[in-house]
Amino acid sequence: MDRMELEEIREIIKNAQSVVFLGGAGVSTDSGIPDFRGNGGLYTEDTGEVSPEEILTASYMRANPQGFYEYYKGNMIYTWAQPNQAHRVLARMEKDGKLTGVITQNIDGLHQRAGSKNVIELHGTSLNNYCIGCGKTYSLDYIMECEGVPYCEDCGGLVRPDVVMYKEGLDTHSFYEAQELIYEADVLIVGGTSLKVYPAAGLIDAYQGDNLIIINKDPTGYDDRAKFVIRESISDTLSAIYPID
Repeated sequence: MDRMELEEIREIIKNAQSVVFLGGAGVSTDSGIPDFRGNGGLYTEDTGEVSPEEILTASYMRANPQGFYEYYKGNMIYTWAQPNQAHRVLARMEKDGKLTGVITQNIDGLHQRAGSKNVIELHGTSLNNYCIGCGKTYSLDYIMECEGVPYCEDCGGLVRPDVVMYKEGLDTHSFYEAQELIYEADVLIVGGTSLKVYPAAGLIDAYQGDNLIIINKDPTGYDDRAKFVIRESISDTLSAIYPID
């Protein structure tokens, strides 16, 4: 990102009434959480005869809860991860009244830990869990402290993460809330997502403005619609655009 481009983006954000951020797995890679489809991503690893996309389904979880939780705990949960600079910049932008909200495809809760308040979690959150039998809720600590498969203390039912698994639809309320937020935005910043997973990727179609900024190391299918395409680190880019230190 050259100096003139940086100054133009800063000016656009300074004059904007509503900035919205739509992010994916790449936002959390600087916190040590691997992404999914990049080099060395979770979905590039050999998991045997069953693919990660199949393991992370409700049907597989019910049929083979032991296998599901072995993979889920070992590959999807990172209790030691801390918010990185990208999370902190976005939280400050919201605190300063510049950012209207964050829409995330991540389930790690790092945006909230960094201080963001208006966060729409399209795919749910690993921090919340519930019994599929009686609905009793459980914390992530309960899941992680259980040896093997977590079962409900009240009814003995299987406890599952409150996340959207493969072959499940997004929460309708969250999706429409995100759609409305983007529709009303002056500036839409998209970061750390391949924009290949629908319907989340299709949210960009709700944007009506002229200031679409895409920050992603690999090309996306929406690059030709963006005013700025930046192939650099999200943390470094957001820090340069909106310095907070």
